[in-house]
Order: sequence, then C-alpha cells, then structure tokens
Amino acid sequence: MFWQQESETIERKRLEELQLGRLQAVVRRVYENVPFYRKQFDERGLAPGSIATLADARKIPFTTKEDILAHYPFGLLAVPREEIVRVHTSSGTTGKPKAIFFTKSDIDRGADLIARCLTMTGMRKNDVLQNMMTYGLFTGALVMHYGAEKVGVLIVPAGPGNTDRQITLMQDFKTTAIHITPSYALYLADVLDRKGIDPRRDLSLKRAYMGAEPYSEETRKKIEQFYGIDVYNSYGLSEMNGPGVAFECERKEGMHLWEDNFLLEIIDPETDEPVSDGQKGEIVLTSLCREGMPILRYRTRDLTAVLPGPCPCGRSHRRISRIFGRTDDMFIVKGVNIFPQQIENILMGVKGVAQNYQIVLESLDHMTVQVEIARDLFDGNVTHLVKLQNVITDRLKNEILVKPKVELHEPGTLPVFEGKAKRVIDKRTL
Repeated sequence: MFWQQESETIERKRLEELQLGRLQAVVRRVYENVPFYRKQFDERGLAPGSIATLADARKIPFTTKEDILAHYPFGLLAVPREEIVRVHTSSGTTGKPKAIFFTKSDIDRGADLIARCLTMTGMRKNDVLQNMMTYGLFTGALVMHYGAEKVGVLIVPAGPGNTDRQITLMQDFKTTAIHITPSYALYLADVLDRKGIDPRRDLSLKRAYMGAEPYSEETRKKIEQFYGIDVYNSYGLSEMNGPGVAFECERKEGMHLWEDNFLLEIIDPETDEPVSDGQKGEIVLTSLCREGMPILRYRTRDLTAVLPGPCPCGRSHRRISRIFGRTDDMFIVKGVNIFPQQIENILMGVKGVAQNYQIVLESLDHMTVQVEIARDLFDGNVTHLVKLQNVITDRLKNEILVKPKVELHEPGTLPVFEGKAKRVIDKRTL
C-alpha cells in the first residue's frame, strides 16, 4: 500500500530531474534570504546559477551543528518571522540549543512523509498507535503524531515513562503499534515479564516503530521475539524535519530515504569525499522542500551505507542501512576505535543476557562492560556465572580487539532510561 504512490515509485530519471529543480530553487531562496549562506557562496565565488547538475551540490560548503548554534535563534530563517508557526530545539545541555523552525507547509509536508512511512508498514485507520516519545521541544513525538492523524489511526499520546500506566493504556485501548526508543522497549519488556503479562497473549500489539537512538539488529530480534511483533527502523533528525526522513517498508531490508524531499550524500568523514554504494560513511543531507529553515549539505555525523539495488516493494527511493553509530559516539581504548553499537550487537546475541547494559570508560586503556543477566542464572552456582562472563569477554574481544572487564549484574540494578539511553559513562580525565 502507498500513501503517495506516484511520488514513492517515481522513475529514477524523473526523480533526479525533480531533485535538481528543487535544489536550484532552495539555493536561490537561501542565497537571497539567509545572510550566512550568501556569505558562504560569495566567499567561494559561487552564485545560485553555479548549480547546474546534482553533482554541483558538492561545490556548496557543508553546514555543521556549530553553524546552527552560532546563528541561534533566528539567524538561518529563510522566510519572514511571521510565517513561522512552530519551533523545536535540541536539549542544549552544553550551552545554547539548536533551534529548528517550521512553517505550516513544513509541518504538513513532514506529516505526509510520516503517513508514507506508516502506510508502507501496514498501518490502517483501525489501528491504535501509542506514542511513547517525548512531547514538547523534541520533534520525535509531535511529527509522528501529526502523520498518524493523517493516516486516520487512533493516537494515544502517552509520552515516555510511567510504565505501569503505559501498560494499562495498551490494555484498555487495544494498542496495535508503539512508537518507542529501543532502550525503553527493552525496559518495558522486563516490566511486562515481571508482572507475568505475555504480550503475545495479553496485548494486541502488531508492530513497533523504533528510532531516536542507534540499536543493533540483535536488539531488534530480541524485541520482536519477546513481543511477537514486527519492529520497523526509523531515521530522522530535527534539522531535516524530525522522524520520517527514512523508514523501513514491510520488507525490512533497509530504510527508504525520501529523496524527493532530501538530497542524500554519503561521504568519508575523514576526507569529505563521496563513497560508493555499499560503503560505510557519514550521511550529508540537503532539505529540498523546507520553507522556514532549509539547510544545505548538513553534516549529520550519523554513519550508514546506501544499499545497492532496487527494493522489491516497488519504491524507487534509495535505501540506507541501519545507523551504525555517530562519528562523535566513537571512543578509543588502547588506540582502537570502538562504537557502542558493536558492543550491543555482541551482548544481545549472547543467551542469558537480559535487556540492560552500560559501558564505563575507566581510563584510556581500561573499559568495563556492565551487563544485566537473566535471574535464573543467579542459582548459587558460581561456575555458571564465570562461564557466561568468559563467553561475553571472549566475544567482545573478538569484535572490538580489546579485552574489557565484564561485570554481571542482576536485572533491575543498572540505571533505567525511559527516554534516550545513556550507554557510555566516561570517567576518563586528561
């Protein structure tokens, strides 16, 4: 099923012609209305007419997080302030936040992209979506909310946390789908298990939409197995609208990135040069349709790869792999580059490992992996625990090439996250 079949299955040549026209239009608009971009172009001797092909987009300088912060709050607006109807911001935990502005058209277009995403995963008017993302300045909940309303499903705007009430809502309203972070889905599974609630028998769930934080394929399998549902991967970022930039179809073979709205590039984060399909690199995105605050060539810091070949679902928009991590999530132990998702991928594939874990960076050479394990393994036989500890240590060493210290914990003893999980605790000092 399609929400906008003509746009979703558009032939590649026509799609690229559409992209070029929209790219040229957005370049003209920001050159005329955003002093930051006009200065960037003028300093490089560029003019809007310099963009004659899609490949010419690489002449345009990157936009970074620091550029958005430097022009907080209104410096990157491309329309008069009166046309803006909504602002979302980042947390701003280390200073001023990033402010992202929306016109009415931006909100409507973002909702249409979500409607495409939900429809292609099988959502229909008789479904009930419980939205467990944070409502407020974070884009995750509201953009999904508006898109789901377009499809006509019943929304339960629960927000995150208050797990007992989440379960009651799921039971009372016969929730068929949840929008949730992976870490909270794992925590919710643990609570359901402790309460003796079998989601396959006692709930009406069919599918979950997960995003906002990277997670591994092993975590998806674990969640699908526990709940008896399909889990669909979602990718988005506030700078480009929020959720719905890319989404999995029912095939679950990579996320379709809506290329009629976003120009996709994958670059080597070290050399800034483009990489071939199938090669891992950093996503760079240009918003082709946003009115309020279009952004050119945004360095997302997210790492992925374009999956070669067409999707059997018939959609022509290219697919990206799940997010491997962020360039700024990477840490170094004993001179080895390590991504948290490498560790999660191993842990979630070990029998006996429960839902929660944490990585503690003790020094430049020492790392501790704290992991909760199943209750029945604490049976008074230390041999069982030592055996499991050795299995985890060996598998991690084979994956990350560094031998970590592994600590086994009882379920419910590590910190719990009802929003985005904080998996890495960095205690290192220079």
